[in-house]
This record gives sequence, C-alpha cells and structure tokens, in this order.
Amino acid sequence: MSGHKFLALSLALVCSVISCGAVELTFELPDNARECFYQEIEKNVSATLEFQVVTGGQYDVDVTLESPTKEVIYRQVKQQYDSHRFTATEAGVYAACFSNEFSTFSHKLVYVDFQVGDEPPLLPGMGEHATVMTQMESSCNEVHESLKKVLDYQTHHRLQEAQGRKRAEDLNERVLWWSLLETAVIATIAIFQVVILRNFFSEKKPSMMGYNKM
Repeated sequence: MSGHKFLALSLALVCSVISCGAVELTFELPDNARECFYQEIEKNVSATLEFQVVTGGQYDVDVTLESPTKEVIYRQVKQQYDSHRFTATEAGVYAACFSNEFSTFSHKLVYVDFQVGDEPPLLPGMGEHATVMTQMESSCNEVHESLKKVLDYQTHHRLQEAQGRKRAEDLNERVLWWSLLETAVIATIAIFQVVILRNFFSEKKPSMMGYNKM
C-alpha cells in the first residue's frame, strides 16, 4: 500500500461513543490552515483532550482550547503531543482548535482523542450499592480495565507505526533523489573526460601539418 493511500485510510473516524461523549479521530491539517472541533459540555463535567501529530513537517502544531465565552483555557505552541484534563466551569460548547498556519508547505496528520464525562459503570447498578463487589464483578471489572489499556496501547502503537512508515518513506525518497543526482554527476564527469581525451588524440602533429602544406 502506498503512503498516500495509507494516509487517506487513516482519515477515517476511529470511534465515537455517545454515552460518554468520547470522540477519537485522525484528520489531515493542510498548510496555512486551522481546524476546530466543538463539543458541548455540562458544568462540572470533566474532560480530557489528547493529541499527537502523526506525520508532516517537524511533527508540531499549535493547539488552543476555548471555553464557551472564548476564554483560552489551554494553549500549546508547536507541540508534537500532549494530554490536558480539565473540568468545565460553565455549560456550553467548548472548542479545540489545531493550527498549522505557521507552515507554508507541509501538511500534518493529527490524531485527536476528546473524552467528555466519566465512563458508565460496567455492570448495571455497580456504582449504586455500597456493598463490596462480588468476585465475579471484581473479575469483570479487572478484565474491562485491562482491555481498555490494551486498546489504548494498540492505538498509540498504530500511531507510532504510521509515523515510522512515513519517516521511512521520506528517507527512501531522499536517498532515491540523492542517488539520481550522484548518477547524473558521475555520467557528466565521464562524458567530459572522454571529450577531453578525444581532443588530445585528435590534435595534429607539427610535422604532419608542415607536410600537408607542401
């Protein structure tokens, strides 16, 4: 699969869980562009914004998180990856904006994970009773937490794999162009040497020139 097709497939939405307001996606950020994502959050609800630049340029973007009143509650300049957790002080629509306006030619591929609210209980009524969980409930909860960690590891592994693939493709392209340049230089020098040697052997001797005049 070519690099362009791989990046195009990476633009698909990874998952969207409505129950806890979680959005996880990968998008392309063109040069001199700014993209924003909007999420409605209730007051006193916690949320987490996580991002990582997968490919493009120096692997950095500008990130801002704005409240419904346009107040900047989080800002990062030319950052490759970070995670920020906050609690909404007011209800409304929060905006997470990613800017590549400082870049004039390099596109970026950015991974975003916007988690809003707490995850619902694994089993119905698990958080309602004050009694100790049974062994079955405890085992199910441990398995669930382990699977969440596995899913998170897989996501970051895919991001690292995509980043490594793009770097390898860029390195391969640079090596190819450098090899073609070296080949062209060597061919030019060889032709130049052949021309010079032919000129040496094609010059007429003085005695032959005098004989021709007679």
